[in-house]
Amino acid sequence: MKKSSWLFPFLLLIGVTTYTLFARVQLPGDGFATFGADTVRAEVTQIIEEGEVDLGGFTQKYQVARITILEGAYEDIPMEIDYGRRQVRSDDYLLKPGDRIIVTISKTPDNVVNAYFVDYVRTTPILWLTLIFAIAIVLISQWKGVRAMLSMAFSLYIIIGYIIPHILAGDDPLTVSIIGSIILLGVSLYLTYGWTLKTHAAVISMVLVLLITGALAGLFVVFAKLNGSGDENVMFLMQLSETPISLRGLFLGGLIIGALGVLDDLVTTQASAVFELHHANPSLGFRGLYSSAMRIGQDHVAATVNTLVLAYAGASLPMLLMFSLGRGDYGYIVNFSFIAEEIVRTLVGSLGLIAAVPITTTIAIFFSQRVDSLGKWERVLGPEGGGHNHGH
Repeated sequence: MKKSSWLFPFLLLIGVTTYTLFARVQLPGDGFATFGADTVRAEVTQIIEEGEVDLGGFTQKYQVARITILEGAYEDIPMEIDYGRRQVRSDDYLLKPGDRIIVTISKTPDNVVNAYFVDYVRTTPILWLTLIFAIAIVLISQWKGVRAMLSMAFSLYIIIGYIIPHILAGDDPLTVSIIGSIILLGVSLYLTYGWTLKTHAAVISMVLVLLITGALAGLFVVFAKLNGSGDENVMFLMQLSETPISLRGLFLGGLIIGALGVLDDLVTTQASAVFELHHANPSLGFRGLYSSAMRIGQDHVAATVNTLVLAYAGASLPMLLMFSLGRGDYGYIVNFSFIAEEIVRTLVGSLGLIAAVPITTTIAIFFSQRVDSLGKWERVLGPEGGGHNHGH
């Protein structure tokens, strides 16, 4: 079967999901000012003054710089900013002429316009890093790497274009996240690996695991009496949003999305292992194939769960350091919502990954053992995948 044979089903799937899911979502109100909404880019043209300042016993360097606004209502107008003279800086970088920065501009009641340093413009280094990443993945994975980058772009499109607007419009965050996740991973897997039996097995397994993970998360969130308010960003969101948002649903939805990246890798690898084992020894029955594949899956899930735990621990490291500095009791801290939520997030996500191994193994065996008997159905379902395609 030709490599492009999966293209029509994939494009059809894209069209259906886009028509069904991406209908216009009416967001409440006329919007509101949020992080970055009142900022503009500027360029440092001159350092007017440098020195040191004592801020509550902490001595740091400060600068007064002349800048030129690059956009907005005050474009091309020179202004002055101070950098590190009134508040403690979190870094040791100093401004120099030619630096691109982000400033916020405010006007006092007597029409005096002031500019304040916000952060550096980091677009250029991020673009360079993205380019290096793209080149590396294309060099290593070639055409499959190109498809992987397209699937990554589609994933961001789903999150920004479907999940976020629907949650802000007042839809249930858990339902939106599960639907968006299924479409996100389904299309991404087909785009990356093609319309093949192996991909079908991975996608079906992924859908079942997402539903199981969502059910487990809902159960233990209620059991542990969590309400999703452990993250301080949630409280800012509630103050800014004009539409009531379910905090519990938002927490559950975030849990589902957080497990997606690892789930993608796990179900695909396990499905590939089953098909490769079957191809290497077609005489293996269900039990033999299941046992061999599960031995591979056991090692993979052990490493994956550890990766998930370390990822969450790394994200929470400043909080853990702060608690240790205060000589807190770790047996006591688990009762606080902001810690309990992370524990539930980690363990429920890990349970979903554990369940993915036997589920994916079983479904992949079902498909792999029927490769040679597909007949005319191969035109509809696609080839085996992985370079072991059969012609009939």
